[in-house]
Amino acid sequence: MKTQFERTGALTELSSYPIWAQDMIAACEAAKRGVVDHELWTVMGEARLDAISTRDFMVGVWPVIERFPAYMALNLLKTKYGRSPGESMARRWLVRNIRVEQNHAEYWLNWAEGAGVSRDEVLHGKAPHGTETLADWCEQVSSKAALAAGVIATNYAVEGATGEWSQKIYESTAYAESFTTDIRAHSLRWLQLHAAYDDTHPWEALEIVCTLMGTAPMPAEVAYLEECVRRSYVSMRITLDRCMDVRQEPWAVSEAAA
Repeated sequence: MKTQFERTGALTELSSYPIWAQDMIAACEAAKRGVVDHELWTVMGEARLDAISTRDFMVGVWPVIERFPAYMALNLLKTKYGRSPGESMARRWLVRNIRVEQNHAEYWLNWAEGAGVSRDEVLHGKAPHGTETLADWCEQVSSKAALAAGVIATNYAVEGATGEWSQKIYESTAYAESFTTDIRAHSLRWLQLHAAYDDTHPWEALEIVCTLMGTAPMPAEVAYLEECVRRSYVSMRITLDRCMDVRQEPWAVSEAAA
């Protein structure tokens, strides 16, 4: 029987969570750095990302942005109010935050337009080959895996890493100044929200997962959650790699040029 977890320390202090969670996060740190320290953020932050890569980033990541509330809804379907403290916590949190997510797709489209990628291209353009990796994984884990796995893979891992990279770009003066003053605030709204909003959101997701799993889950259960977190980071890295490398494909170059 699992021993119930109730957080007593600060939400954003790793020491507030069970040892198994601390070890899991440490084991996945290298994979996370592959996302947060990706070359794309350096080039983008210095306002040096070329038009083709900008287009491929906006179009390639769009499926995850557009579907993210749906991933949360799929996890919501796994809950039953009152069945356990963890499920009740997850249910309340998912219902509340699905509403928060509802405008993020529109803000992404505004960012793309400000960066020179039309709304029509984001909505209907062909995504670069390989960038579907992250969207496919989020769909799979949210629809088929247990609640804890779905939450930790998407709301903890994906949103946590996104909060860190978006902060880098949002705080870049060079990137902000690459937008004219009349559209700057409008275009950077998505980055602004994620650079601040995601500071606590992944921690809240971690608290939900720890409440679901308790203080002493089976080693195999922890190993599976660790694999889910790592796979989210690896999928993000693959998607980012393809956004930069896809320029080598003739169809992508011709479409972006058009």
